[in-house]
Amino acid sequence: MTSVFIAEDHTIVREGLKQILTECPDIEISGEAADGIEAIQKIRNGKMDVVLLDISIPGKNGLEVLKWIKSRDISLPVLMLSMHDEDQFALRSLRAGASGYLTKQSAPEQLVNAIRKVASGGKYITPAVAEKLANSMDPSLEKAPHERLTDREDQVFRLLISGNTVSEIAKDLSLSVKTISTHRTNILKKMNLHTNAELMYYAMSAGLGHFANIF
Repeated sequence: MTSVFIAEDHTIVREGLKQILTECPDIEISGEAADGIEAIQKIRNGKMDVVLLDISIPGKNGLEVLKWIKSRDISLPVLMLSMHDEDQFALRSLRAGASGYLTKQSAPEQLVNAIRKVASGGKYITPAVAEKLANSMDPSLEKAPHERLTDREDQVFRLLISGNTVSEIAKDLSLSVKTISTHRTNILKKMNLHTNAELMYYAMSAGLGHFANIF
């Protein structure tokens, strides 16, 4: 029997995932959480074989929870779940130690197969993501400017292009305004841009606008 812990903030989605999994005789639900902080607390005190983790969960985002899990138990498989299919999110998750990446639009069969695969020690990624991952390790291929950002810079970048001010981002992420301002400066420098307006234009040109609220 494979026990699965679900960390997902949307109640309807979480209940839907539970319904799919409870219909599988070899899978049981070991627990659930609606935000990143609750997830960490319950994972710390619980036992599970697989963590199904929403990348955009509030409190602490999915990547932060993933990194905490891997710092505590590198062998615990984590399957990242996202409403977005952008390859860059999958790459960041896999580099941080995730065993797989799945979109919420995926068929129920894919979810079950993915859980079974990562529970057995395998990886679950699509062919497109596998190709992107291989390309990302090729030093001859130049990365897009936003792909050079750190995970935290990427998080701030996406909040900036969604129209949030530095003060709003600082409050949302429980960081100081000075820290967010430093991240913003580093983002602009790495991307060779100068203003938030230029960041937004870049995002639209790169097709990133609808991904802005991932965290």
